[in-house]
Amino acid sequence: MSETARHPLQVKPPLLVKIAAPRGFCAGVDRAIEIVELSLHKYGAPVYVRHEIVHNKYVVDSLKEKGAVFVEELDEVPDGVPVVFSAHGVPKAVPHEAAERGLNYLDATCPLVSKVHRQAERQVEAGRHIIFIGHRGHPEVIGTFGQVAPGHMTLVETVDDVGTLQPDDESNLAFLTQTTLSVDDTAEIVVALRKRFPRIVGPKAEDICYATSNRQAAVKAMASSCDLVLVIGAPNSSNSLRLVEVAERHGTRSRLIQRAQEIELGWLDGVTTLGLTAGASAPEVLVREVIDLLSHRFDVIEETVRTVDERITFKLPRGLTEQADAA
Repeated sequence: MSETARHPLQVKPPLLVKIAAPRGFCAGVDRAIEIVELSLHKYGAPVYVRHEIVHNKYVVDSLKEKGAVFVEELDEVPDGVPVVFSAHGVPKAVPHEAAERGLNYLDATCPLVSKVHRQAERQVEAGRHIIFIGHRGHPEVIGTFGQVAPGHMTLVETVDDVGTLQPDDESNLAFLTQTTLSVDDTAEIVVALRKRFPRIVGPKAEDICYATSNRQAAVKAMASSCDLVLVIGAPNSSNSLRLVEVAERHGTRSRLIQRAQEIELGWLDGVTTLGLTAGASAPEVLVREVIDLLSHRFDVIEETVRTVDERITFKLPRGLTEQADAA
């Protein structure tokens, strides 16, 4: 009997993998990571980072290997070393404390989050109370609330929350939003706010960032044609969690994973078309890691589902610009 007869070739079942585009890193995440890397190059290790620079364990661990030290509070940062503030933004008290201690700090806050901070300041200066749409406890929400004095901002998370609001002056209200929310959920809350408070003032352009909106739109474009959608992202990443929700609202099972090894083979039973995307803090290497793992079991056919091209970039802080050019 021939060797071929004894060991017949195992034929892999075909699997169409629809890969969302855009996906993964946004301009704000790219900028934040580059700030840490350039700070390490300029000052040498260690460079301290207050909170995770972005919500992704792979990215954080990679920066740790290069000499970054991640801490939760500023009092954990020793004197005489640089400190970077995360992309999510920080309350005003944090850079104030850093300045009082004479720390050399770099602010990696996403410019789109900083824009919301400035809007909050202007609305309070205009005498308005702010209704802020966001998720309680998220670093971006904490940072935004910390831009104004206590008592000038109220958090709402759902449409039901709108019905419980009891503002002192309904004629002097404004609303702002976290940048990484569900586009659809936020639109519903805004409609409820405008219905209850017709004179409420909103931003000229929505605060939900372009990357969050674009990644949700890409999932919407492919979800209904998939049997399962995998989202690469961290469990504390708001924009990644929203991608899971978007897929499920289109009737498609979805799972959040941080790395390829978290995929349970049972999820793939009966799956012939798989959707794949990544949150704004997840690097492309993790997408390829998933494809490689799937290729061991399936004959993978890749198809890109592109809804828009992203060409947005953000400038680095002035002190690092020359360093970036030299690099």
